[in-house]
Amino acid sequence: MANQVNLTMDGSVAVVRVDNPPVNALSHAVRVGLQGSFRAALSRAETKAVVICCTGRSFFAGADIREFGKPPLAPFLPDLITEIEAAQVPVIAAMHGNVLGGGLEAALGAHYRIAVKGTRLGLPEVSLGLLPGAGGTQRLPRLIPAADAARMITGGKPVSADAALSMGLIDRVADGTDARAEGIAFARELIAAGKEPRPAGSLLCNILEPAELEGVRAKVARAARGAIAPIACLDAVEAAMSLPFEDGLKKERALFQELMASDQSTALIHAFFAERQVGKLPEIEGVDPRAINRMGVVGGGTMGAGIAVSALLSGLDVTLAERDEVAADRAADSVGRMLESAVKRGKLAAPQRDAILAQAFRTTTRYEDFAQADLVIEAVFESMDVKKDVFTRLDEVCKPGAILASNTSYLDLNRIAAMTSRPQDVIGLHFFSPAHVMRLLEVVVGKDTAPDAVASGFALAKRLKKVAVRAGVCDGFIGNRILSHYGKAVYGMVLAGASPYAVDKALTGFGLAMGPFAVGDLAGLDIGWANRKRLAAERDPRETYPEFADRLCELGRFGRKTGRGFYIYEEGAGGPKPDPEVEDIIAAERTAKGITPRAISEDEIISRYMAAMVNEAARVVGDGIALRPLDVDVTLLNGYGFPRWRGGPMHYADTIGLDRILQDICRFHEEDPILWQPAPLLERLAAEGRSFGSLNT
Repeated sequence: MANQVNLTMDGSVAVVRVDNPPVNALSHAVRVGLQGSFRAALSRAETKAVVICCTGRSFFAGADIREFGKPPLAPFLPDLITEIEAAQVPVIAAMHGNVLGGGLEAALGAHYRIAVKGTRLGLPEVSLGLLPGAGGTQRLPRLIPAADAARMITGGKPVSADAALSMGLIDRVADGTDARAEGIAFARELIAAGKEPRPAGSLLCNILEPAELEGVRAKVARAARGAIAPIACLDAVEAAMSLPFEDGLKKERALFQELMASDQSTALIHAFFAERQVGKLPEIEGVDPRAINRMGVVGGGTMGAGIAVSALLSGLDVTLAERDEVAADRAADSVGRMLESAVKRGKLAAPQRDAILAQAFRTTTRYEDFAQADLVIEAVFESMDVKKDVFTRLDEVCKPGAILASNTSYLDLNRIAAMTSRPQDVIGLHFFSPAHVMRLLEVVVGKDTAPDAVASGFALAKRLKKVAVRAGVCDGFIGNRILSHYGKAVYGMVLAGASPYAVDKALTGFGLAMGPFAVGDLAGLDIGWANRKRLAAERDPRETYPEFADRLCELGRFGRKTGRGFYIYEEGAGGPKPDPEVEDIIAAERTAKGITPRAISEDEIISRYMAAMVNEAARVVGDGIALRPLDVDVTLLNGYGFPRWRGGPMHYADTIGLDRILQDICRFHEEDPILWQPAPLLERLAAEGRSFGSLNT
């Protein structure tokens, strides 16, 4: 602790340097040291400027997450920043790496800011359901245009050093790479030029005209989809524009405290920590993953091409196999288009794209070309016979120790592995479409999968910048098994009287990115149809089986790709439109089954949807398919559009109470005793007065 913050003198420039690896978080110890060193620097008669900088890979990258949820200790960051800003000599923040959250707020308290190339600056507090609470909402719009400040604070995305310079957030992008040396040189220039302190709090605030502010507010509200933090962030920026600086700080603090006490912030912080805990598994602790540098992909459709692109963008060498040259060329075109899209979005430079296609990617029609691959993943048609054939052939040509992976969404990985002589090397890697965009990766562990193969799956996910969740073997694993169950509840609601469009409206109002019927259209209704046909022989004859989705598929209405599904899709129509024919098909089925439709409120739609989701999720945990409730939350948050500000279905259940969820299930059980059977784990936890969260550690 004693050497986390050091003060040295370089002539008349005092250098306060922080060394708190790995990211120089603004912990209590750092704040104490920073305040002491800063005061000591100002007490020296020779000090004409102060440079604040950090060692290691970044400037202050935010708060210390180990202090989350604990009572704050003095010196508090807002007070420390106010003290820095009040210095009577110029204070320079010399930055490198990530300058985030409280770290950027500390830099805003300095009078001048310099950053080396590659620095990223941002205020991501909104992602935790909070706002910058140490003056960031009040100082930033005094330095940069108010619209830019609002975008940075409500969106939470960092900006580059060059963008920060153009906005006026920083004074200079240094040519060198040593932030300390660049900061000292800049300080000497300021001293020589006779520059005075320039506290941001004393500057006039940039403003938005009322009409502009109204437009920004509408845009933020649309993007927030029920999240309260982005709106509060904008309220704080508005306070900066309309109130004196000190009053604005008080408003910021009041809004911050409101958010800190909110269920949404608790949920978002839960999601933050869950994603960091989900990869901590006893079975791979201390286990070294296998080296994966060369990757093979079998199948070049949308999924296979997306997996290939994800790997290529992460520096892997990829060979993609298709059944013939025509299909291989088509797959190569798909990969090229995806990489071109990355170039257009600024995610990849054109020369990098060209180098990837020329040196790291190739297609083939021969499985023998996988002989040197470290991992081969199949992304072929969802048929057990097809996948068995693929794995039989891979087993013959792949080198010893190569990992053989299946991208199956539902099928039994153990049966697939049994087709090889090396079941210990077989693993499921369930990507979500589009694979080069979606963050979730289910790592499916078979009964014979070796621990180092599991560790390799998690290491690969990290390299691909994905969130990996361990799943056991069952039909649908974690996410699709739960999806199948709450899908039955959704279809049952429609058969009982709800409109598909009312269901989608209620659930997007709940915070989902898309309603389940719109999602079905997007994914392709034929996918669910094929799965229902696969499981038809296993269906309980007592189960109420809605047939309207099958009727649509029989009519060739598979969703967006055919122009019609539950919705109608027409170019220039401004989005999907409800289809009266769908309502007619549903009404005909109700009549045939003697069902008198009833009104179902939005609240009931949400209650049924969540009860079905939580109940099956409890079974998934109880069966050991998911190790902990947090694994379910991470899966649904990252792969199924569940609103992040609700924390995931298990956290949501804890928030409203397991008793309430169980009561809903028991009530619905009276109508449909086959679908609505309480999960034993849910019953036990409710009886014991415990939460799902109690099982996470």
